[in-house]
Amino acid sequence: MQENQQGQLIYVVSDSIGETAELVVRAGASQFDRFVIDIQKYPYIEDKESIDEIIASAKESKAMIVFTIVVPELNSYIIEQAARYGIPAIDVMGPVMQTLQNMLQEPPTGKPGLVRRLDEEYFRKVDAIEFAVKYDDGRDPRGLLRADVVLIGVSRTSKTPLSMYLANKRLKVANVPLVPEVEPPEELFALPPERCIGLTINPEQLNGIRTERLKALGLTAQANYANLERIEEELAYSKRIIERLGCPVIDVSNKAVEETANIILEIIRKNKLRKDRK
Repeated sequence: MQENQQGQLIYVVSDSIGETAELVVRAGASQFDRFVIDIQKYPYIEDKESIDEIIASAKESKAMIVFTIVVPELNSYIIEQAARYGIPAIDVMGPVMQTLQNMLQEPPTGKPGLVRRLDEEYFRKVDAIEFAVKYDDGRDPRGLLRADVVLIGVSRTSKTPLSMYLANKRLKVANVPLVPEVEPPEELFALPPERCIGLTINPEQLNGIRTERLKALGLTAQANYANLERIEEELAYSKRIIERLGCPVIDVSNKAVEETANIILEIIRKNKLRKDRK
């Protein structure tokens, strides 16, 4: 956390997956860019004991609670307990359901998880996933200029899994494989450096990954694809392209897809903050 930034912990509590409350919190938090908002999710809360644990933790951590709990008994209980311990708590669904109940003269069902969001955010996610599939593996370089981020690197540096993971975060991602014998598309060099991420990996680890890949395909591990000398040649070529682009580079050695994705998301967040301050 930067020294000039303050933080706030927010618990998102739901008797479903909690996506609605999380989106509301993130939308609100986006208006306070000088503060670091840390969100912790507690989905599928179905009993008072779980609520008691959350309340105790929130009191100790000085956290705020934002919740979507539609079961009346649990809804009332979390409101009462939060008030009892002086914990700020916001019921996201309550005012909407109460107003609808008054207008329709009918009580809500009180069943969690009935709403499937088909709003703008949901469609953005679908579009992003379709984009990632369409522009995977350098399939159509025309998509590079439309991407939020472009991943580049040699084969088996997790470009496709990362593209799909980030697509689920509503980012349009394209990826381009770097091969010494193939000149990268000219569209790649038209991108601002901050919209491109280079991926690299330890050659020995890549050798192991490619060897296992060949075995899975029923091919001999002696193929050029898994040859260490060839791998080092590819990585050297990739490094030259990344340096030419001047883009950030991430070493994915021993990193899970989620870990690398979080690094990419942080790079994007910082780039956005810099852009907004100009």
